[in-house]
Amino acid sequence: MKELIKIVLNLFDFFTQQKILKALSKKIKNNNISTLIDVGSHKGEYINSIKKKFDVQTIYGFEPNPEIFRILKKKTDGKNINVLNYGISEKKGKVKFYKNLETSSSSINKLNKESKYYKKKYFLLNFFNSKEVETIIDIDVIRLDEFFKSKKLGIIDLIKIDTEGFELKVLKSLGEKIKNVKIIHFEHHFDDMIVKNYNLTNIHNYLMKNRFEKFFKIKMKFRKSFEYLYINKNF
Repeated sequence: MKELIKIVLNLFDFFTQQKILKALSKKIKNNNISTLIDVGSHKGEYINSIKKKFDVQTIYGFEPNPEIFRILKKKTDGKNINVLNYGISEKKGKVKFYKNLETSSSSINKLNKESKYYKKKYFLLNFFNSKEVETIIDIDVIRLDEFFKSKKLGIIDLIKIDTEGFELKVLKSLGEKIKNVKIIHFEHHFDDMIVKNYNLTNIHNYLMKNRFEKFFKIKMKFRKSFEYLYINKNF
């Protein structure tokens, strides 16, 4: 049952991803990306899909889960791809990280185990209750603006953020460097399974304040999640 669900979701996610790539290609001149930042790279799914569609000069991918990071390194081989075993947050240091049975749902945020969505999801994915849904480890986190300075990065064509309810703090870690970003792609969960202290309006207002505007959104099939694309009006 678990594997069948994953196959179906992956199929629908593929078609969703194709629509996102099409929307991006309308905004990215000549399909040329000088720098891509991928926060929450998981196993390199986004990096590899972007590489197929665009000519990308430099990629930086961040994945804090050490087990998944090892897989990421193997699946994103290339001289222009730099993957790092860090999370991104407003403050540099160490934080608790909740490794999830479904690895793509791992997060710095806790799960709300009283959520109806949580109970429904893990009834299907952990039918016999044979595994721990989450385990807690310590991870290192850094700020994006400090990373940009250390690498002497200028204009960033595209940042993708998929951090399971931690997206706003990732955005705020950019500080003033957010002005150097052309396009931001992020996922937002509307379910209450993840404990987070913000909503989509908070993200939208923060991006609007920094002169971004939304140009695309799409719902992920069978989930209470949407993908959003915002563009910097200064470019």
